[in-house]
Amino acid sequence: MCVLVVVVVALVASMFIHLDEYSITPGYSQPVGPLIKVSGHPHDVARRNILLTDVYLTQLTVLQWVIAKLHPAHEELISGRYLTDPGVPTSELIAQGYLEMYDSQNAAKVAAMDALDYPVSGEHAGATVTAVGSKSPSYSILNVADRIVGARGHAVTDVCSLVVALHGATPGRTVPLEVQRATISPAGVITYAKAAAVRVPTEAVPSNVPSTDCPGAPKRTVWLGVALEDAMQWQFPIHVTINTADIGGPSAGLAMTLGIIDALSRGSLTGHARIAATGTIDPSGNVGDVGGVAEKTVAVEQAGARVFLVPPQEYGVALGAASGGLKVVSVSTLAQALAAIKRFGGNVPPVPITQPASTAKRS
Repeated sequence: MCVLVVVVVALVASMFIHLDEYSITPGYSQPVGPLIKVSGHPHDVARRNILLTDVYLTQLTVLQWVIAKLHPAHEELISGRYLTDPGVPTSELIAQGYLEMYDSQNAAKVAAMDALDYPVSGEHAGATVTAVGSKSPSYSILNVADRIVGARGHAVTDVCSLVVALHGATPGRTVPLEVQRATISPAGVITYAKAAAVRVPTEAVPSNVPSTDCPGAPKRTVWLGVALEDAMQWQFPIHVTINTADIGGPSAGLAMTLGIIDALSRGSLTGHARIAATGTIDPSGNVGDVGGVAEKTVAVEQAGARVFLVPPQEYGVALGAASGGLKVVSVSTLAQALAAIKRFGGNVPPVPITQPASTAKRS
């Protein structure tokens, strides 16, 4: 009887004890068109032939891990230490994913409108926090997505200007920052408050911290313990919003870009063929690597896609996961993606619904 009680207790515990292990499983491959809303500008009704594909990332309990090991099926197991940078807790994963989606949406708008010759302008708007080390002086004071716009009385327009502004500060003392606090809704929408004063502790720069890549910047004298990226403020000629509620990460960048082009151009971009895409996008239209492509391939096939556009790094993975009826195409730029769509009968180059105010390309 005692043995039975112990077994039952162990089984129950295994259902609630979480490990630092995660599973990646096929998510949902859905049309990106209905997620895109265009305001104050002529556009086509939402089309459904370009697919956005995601995966589910789940932290595993002991029992789930055992089941996954015994019955692996379209599932990838990954340790939490591979999902974040060293010293960054996995509790930041959700916020990081939503920040990546925020950046990805803006990059998709820039790349799409640039492809259609609509004029887009942008300016540096501060330094955005992308990660906070659990043992860093900034932990619990600065958060993922917060935007630093001032330091020690100097304006901060990007990461390098923050490095310059902090030069000469004394380790162990607090430094005054001007920070636009980020609020992330449960669905992942990021909004920013007005800049407010925040004092942040500092430490001496650890020996294992690499030197700054800022050209001509002085050597750092203090360490905040955060990872940063340049914040950008974009001015778009057309108001476009993308509803990616509960979807994090940057991997939908290419699909969102194609969806925006489809919405703002005449005729069906894909020629009514169902085409799925995965890959990050940057404002210049470069397509980057993503994870979970084997699981995404399963979801894409289940959605009935004819073609799957993937980054070159993941071509072999997608090809190996495809059952044979899906055409996998490697693309490293938006231009290559559009060329591939044209080969499969799409309407490329796309023609904007209205003539842009200026057809001059940005240099």
